[in-house]
Amino acid sequence: MWKQATILFILVLALTGCTSNAEEGRTLTISAAASLTDAIEEITANYEKMTDTTITLNVAGSGRLAQQIEQGAPADVFLSANQKWMDQLEESQSIDPSTRVDFVRNRLVVIAENGTKPLSSLQSMTNLGTNEQIALGQPDSVPAGTYTKQALETIQLWDDLEEKMVFGSDVRQVLAYVESGNVTYGIVYGSDAASSGQVAVVSEFESDAHDPIVYPAAVVQTSQQEDSARDFVSYLMSDEAQQILADRGFTPMAESDG
Repeated sequence: MWKQATILFILVLALTGCTSNAEEGRTLTISAAASLTDAIEEITANYEKMTDTTITLNVAGSGRLAQQIEQGAPADVFLSANQKWMDQLEESQSIDPSTRVDFVRNRLVVIAENGTKPLSSLQSMTNLGTNEQIALGQPDSVPAGTYTKQALETIQLWDDLEEKMVFGSDVRQVLAYVESGNVTYGIVYGSDAASSGQVAVVSEFESDAHDPIVYPAAVVQTSQQEDSARDFVSYLMSDEAQQILADRGFTPMAESDG
């Protein structure tokens, strides 16, 4: 009998250990705007080392990610490149509004292949040749494209440049168009320009030409890992995460607009 009792006790311990390990091990799915690619890869790698968490990244245009979440795609945290798509998810009760926080800023720049001289003015983009084009994100679904349209309309260049435009599904595709030489200019975030050694910033938009470029984060309402998701959103505001974002060309929230 004692042997059977001993074996049973060992089995109980083993099962308890497995349950404990399963509870300790956490898995989060982070849906992040494409412009965050390099920074969020580094941030999540650090977070995984600090915690017993495995993170799956889903990186795409903010509009596409918002639509996926509304349609029930698995996600624990949403990181948007603008307020519009986070507002939409809040209105549809797809995120927990109590967890929503603005965690970083960005700026809008014009890029070209390395070696290209800076533009004398943004208006000089209208001098593009017959076969030259300018790439930007799709204004209806890509935040960088939305900001770009606002800025070009503010300085009255949208109508003049529209026939020269090529639209990307996200800001990283716009960057790729310029890197490959398929277009003369691209309009991306400063952080995207900083991520590539193949492009140069040739001009920059004034910040008052478009809505503030602020990235919000929030926990998705259907998350099965709410505590862990909340902890990750909090980590985005830590000095360590903010420094990573700064190193990648973003503007930390702690810094003033000036």
